[in-house]
Amino acid sequence: MKNSLIKFGQAIKLPGLSFFMAFTLTGLIIAISDSKVIAKISSPLEFIKSALAAVGNAYLALFQGSIYDVNLTKDGSFLQGFYPLSETIVIATPLILTGLSVALAFKSGLFNIGAQGQFIFGAIGASYVGFHFDLPVGIHILAAAAAGAFCAAIWGGIVGLLKARTGAHEVILTIMMNYIASYFILWILKTQSFLRPGRIDPIAPEVRESARLPLLAGSDFRLNFGIFIALGAALFVWWLLTKTTIGFKFRAVGANGQAAKTAGISVPFVITSTMMICGALAGLGGAVQVLGSEYALNTDIAGSFGFDAITVALLGRAQPLGTVFAALLFGALHAGGRTMQSSTGVPLDIVLVTQALIVLFIAAPAFVRYIFRVKKMNTSASLTSKGWNG
Repeated sequence: MKNSLIKFGQAIKLPGLSFFMAFTLTGLIIAISDSKVIAKISSPLEFIKSALAAVGNAYLALFQGSIYDVNLTKDGSFLQGFYPLSETIVIATPLILTGLSVALAFKSGLFNIGAQGQFIFGAIGASYVGFHFDLPVGIHILAAAAAGAFCAAIWGGIVGLLKARTGAHEVILTIMMNYIASYFILWILKTQSFLRPGRIDPIAPEVRESARLPLLAGSDFRLNFGIFIALGAALFVWWLLTKTTIGFKFRAVGANGQAAKTAGISVPFVITSTMMICGALAGLGGAVQVLGSEYALNTDIAGSFGFDAITVALLGRAQPLGTVFAALLFGALHAGGRTMQSSTGVPLDIVLVTQALIVLFIAAPAFVRYIFRVKKMNTSASLTSKGWNG
């Protein structure tokens, strides 16, 4: 138990320090970009007080927009104050699933940049089954979610098959597949099969009530059953990687593909099956977004979930549990960023700056170790793939 806690502490040390540095630098940017703070630069003490106040107000607004806002409890309902936390979870849910998609690929020696396209195809499949068919409650949800996962698994499997059979690099393949998916959804929403009757803008009919994920906290909250799907997927990925033979093969190929091949492991099979599972995970993210939050397919359904997933997987060290916490962090940043902008005037783009700084420090662990004098951990496996160069 003690050793496990020590390992856990070592594992979260660098991400935690990266998080601290990112927010510290973001605070400096907030301070020096505030005209009221700059106006007091001639008085060092007043300048410092003003800077701390500006940063404190911004981060307080970020907290109120992502965790708890006492201003929402004026009607006497304590739980209503947790509405921001529910929004954080709603935003984090698809991020968990897409983050797991990227993390699993990392473990297998692959870099899945295609989560965005897989997310889109998952949303398309779930949307079609959700509005086109009239099925009983429960069965309809399962059918729509399965359709989303299946469509995205096929989309991801194409990348895996091309890499396995031709040696084409998965980064190039997934980037191109993202473009195809982005234009495909623009086209399909103009077809009679998907365009909502009476509308000329690209939006599909709403999914039926029987296909919608159950709400967990009443109609005043968007919090839905999707979070349990995401947590179940994280548990599945952990089980797959640590408790199954095929998971061992995934990790073996990720550590050293040539050695795995020599040991009798079918590398093409591992690559193809990995990308199919990664696609299914990202597709579930798209399905959850349609069935639990948006209820209708539109051109902006994917947002930046697929691209943010790369950052989430990196911050989570490609571990299922770490990915869950990283997704919750990013969900909080997105949810709180809107409140921060409306309350303090700090641009929403500052959230993107924070995300970029987190990625920067995560990608440069030697720099973080140097700043904080942290000793390098002894580890037998790296985060990213050995096969980055093909």
